[in-house]
Amino acid sequence: MRLLDLFRIRFRLTDGSRIGSWILTGLFSVTFFGHGSLAGQTVETPAAWTEFRGPAGRGLTAARQIPQTWTSEQIAWRTELRGRGWSSPVLADEQIWFTTAIEHKSGERVSRIELLAQALDRRTGSLLHEVSLFEVDSPPPLHARNSYASPTPVIAGDVVVCSFGAMGLATIDRHSGDVLWRNDTLRIDHETGPGSSPIVVSDRIFLNYDGTDRQFVAAFDLRSGRTLWTTKRSGKLHEVGMYQKAFSTPQIWHSPAGPQLISAGANWVYAYEPETGRELWKISYDRLGFSNVPRPLLEGNRLYVCTGFMQSMLQAYQLPGDGRAEPQRLWQVERGGPTIPSPILVDGLIVMISDEGILSCVDAQSGQVYWTERLKGAFAASPILIEDTIWLCNDQGRIYRVRPGKTFELLGTNEVGEQIMATPAAIDRDLIIRTKTGVFCVRGSRPSSGEGGR
Repeated sequence: MRLLDLFRIRFRLTDGSRIGSWILTGLFSVTFFGHGSLAGQTVETPAAWTEFRGPAGRGLTAARQIPQTWTSEQIAWRTELRGRGWSSPVLADEQIWFTTAIEHKSGERVSRIELLAQALDRRTGSLLHEVSLFEVDSPPPLHARNSYASPTPVIAGDVVVCSFGAMGLATIDRHSGDVLWRNDTLRIDHETGPGSSPIVVSDRIFLNYDGTDRQFVAAFDLRSGRTLWTTKRSGKLHEVGMYQKAFSTPQIWHSPAGPQLISAGANWVYAYEPETGRELWKISYDRLGFSNVPRPLLEGNRLYVCTGFMQSMLQAYQLPGDGRAEPQRLWQVERGGPTIPSPILVDGLIVMISDEGILSCVDAQSGQVYWTERLKGAFAASPILIEDTIWLCNDQGRIYRVRPGKTFELLGTNEVGEQIMATPAAIDRDLIIRTKTGVFCVRGSRPSSGEGGR
């Protein structure tokens, strides 16, 4: 899929084994009515940013007219936030949702936390809802670069799904702000805090639970919160618990044999049947790989995975044409792979930024590395594409703008002056950036007559 054809996504679906509807949150609804009923059909996609990394988790925006640099006049609003959290903003209609944690300390120790969801009006930045979801006494340990509210919510129609890992999962009516249900029955030891974000497909929530003590994938009923299934990771792991954890977010692959839940854990990437949780296949990284945060990237029948610590690799797999056989590894890039930011794929090129600021461009077909460059600062936020520019935010609040291509081209930088670890969101003319203390909106000018737009 070419970046300039973001609104036209082509799917070749041949599964007619079951009449059903699978909704990729924030993109479109696809209904299967028989063999090849949607084969070759072009599906129009509305502008939305309702899950981690936006539509299909790819980081590709449909935003237009976002200023490359901005003045105070182009800051439409800024809202200070209570608490601390690195969940990325998600947007639907005129609402922006994210999560946060209020930390109550006893001396230097955090003795209690309140886990909240907050919603802002996208037009004005005013607070629409602040919803208390969980209170946790003596909360578990937390890594210095993590927060208790790092998993990104999902907007699924009228419902917002909020995860805090082992501390609980909940849904909210996004119009009234009422809590629909809570589920805190699945417990693991994250060791360094939660990180995996939920996804929603049809009427199900899917979430990875990869702790130092237990590792499994779970499905929940969107309407009731009931746990539908849990499937234990079957791959062999290192005997030390800290090398068994992972923080990745799953993906859905619509294979010819039916949808598959693609889930990266420590040492292995797996596929599961979404309906039952049955493991379909697994592939080893062939070396120690753990604490991996990047979300798997899908492009047609290609799968791209970052393996995590100790030395993160980018691996490419050919997914089976019949959706049933085991994938085949095509290539791997052994240097420059991120352990936190997810890669982005633009016009056949994978651009990835390591936690330490090594920016690389890789040919998605061959694995050839076209260039590597060092950017200043540490990185946790994932890159996003706005029109023909990749935006990358470092922890120190500097935003790099890079042109995707086989030669490195730095277009410029913007200085926010405050820590950024959440991935920005962009929709219509608005760029939404979450910082350590708040959220602000950069708003582009309206298109001139004849250009269309909101």
